[in-house]
Amino acid sequence: MSKLLEGKTAIVTGAGRGIGRATAELFAAEGARVLVSDLDANLVEVAASAIQSTGGVAQALAGDVTAPGVAERIVEAAEKFFGGLDVLVNNAGFTWDGTLHKMSDEQWQAIIDVHLTAPFRLIRAAAPLLREAAKREIAAGGTAKPRKIVNVSSTSATRGNFGQANYAAAKAGIIGLTKALAREWGPYNIQVNCVAFGTIDTRLTRSKETGEKFRLGGHEIALGVPAAMREASLKLIPMGRPGTPGEAAGAILFLASPLSNYVSGQVLEVTGGL
Repeated sequence: MSKLLEGKTAIVTGAGRGIGRATAELFAAEGARVLVSDLDANLVEVAASAIQSTGGVAQALAGDVTAPGVAERIVEAAEKFFGGLDVLVNNAGFTWDGTLHKMSDEQWQAIIDVHLTAPFRLIRAAAPLLREAAKREIAAGGTAKPRKIVNVSSTSATRGNFGQANYAAAKAGIIGLTKALAREWGPYNIQVNCVAFGTIDTRLTRSKETGEKFRLGGHEIALGVPAAMREASLKLIPMGRPGTPGEAAGAILFLASPLSNYVSGQVLEVTGGL
């Protein structure tokens, strides 16, 4: 039985844990060669090693996707190790919640940078391996093979969420970027889609009371949501539970695979029925 991503090369950002790691592992299991990227060097090395230990092909690259030049480094590494690029998954991110009237410019900009500006830079850096490669194929044979970009959004963008004006705005922006690029790059057989996740069980959706923190510059940011808010939101989900990272990865795989070759410019909500 053939694998869905046999012979394909993929970049997955934020692949050290959670949805990103589950996606990288699933892609590798489906035959892809995966460049796993994450801010945390230790986590991304562990993720790549785990894939390699099961017979998959992966390379690790640590770096802050919001830093100048990192997007280019990621794309260059994919070309160096694997010779090209078929799938780009923009997943990296974190939350820094707060009500709008108390939100600082730094808090706003940090979330816009990681969830919107970083994907823009990665896509732009990948243009030679995606758009230009497709142009050469069309010139040589009349058609280009399908290539994929999957951007990760959130139901905070499609529905709004209390205390997440910065995150909702950034994730709404990535939806707009997705739809615009689907029109621009459609002639090159590049499908550009977006997954908007509801509550997936990761450190961003667990209770703040668990105490997990994220350090950004001089700030220590408490990740997650208040326990009472989490419990209330779970009661609204028809399936009665959060999704798993593996279930989230399945939706990304669909949009990265040949099963979605005529799907572009779309937003797939993954919410457990909500």
